[in-house]
Amino acid sequence: MSSVKKQIDSRQALPDHPTGFAYLIGRLDRKLNKQLRVRLAPFGLTVAQYTFLSVFRTHAHMSNAKLAERSLISPQSANEMVNLMERKGLISRRLEAAQGRVIPIVLTRKGQVLLDDCDKAVAQVESHILAELGEDSFWSLHAQLRTLVQVLKKPE
Repeated sequence: MSSVKKQIDSRQALPDHPTGFAYLIGRLDRKLNKQLRVRLAPFGLTVAQYTFLSVFRTHAHMSNAKLAERSLISPQSANEMVNLMERKGLISRRLEAAQGRVIPIVLTRKGQVLLDDCDKAVAQVESHILAELGEDSFWSLHAQLRTLVQVLKKPE
């Protein structure tokens, strides 16, 4: 069988067999997750809880389904996460602002302070793993990863 190549542009071609790219991303994910678990543990948060609060801070008015997707959890887990974060006093429901079945949720002061502290710990992990890259390479990698996420959202 000949080695058929898919043209990307005039300078690059991809082989028709696995390159190990997915494996490397998987290894990076596992190692990064381990580092984050270690750094977030003193704050009493899991990686999933930190991710949820981070997404929530930026997208508080997002539907539960979208919030779950962005937080990398199932919609059912998102409901459980809201209940847990509320019990911890990190978010609160604004019953007075309810509109029908939609009850707005806000990050509490305690939640914001905790999230700010966790952000510093996560930034240290990111700085450590990205220290070998220069600023230009860092932002290039960031853009490329965002592009890959968008590509995988599209149907094949």
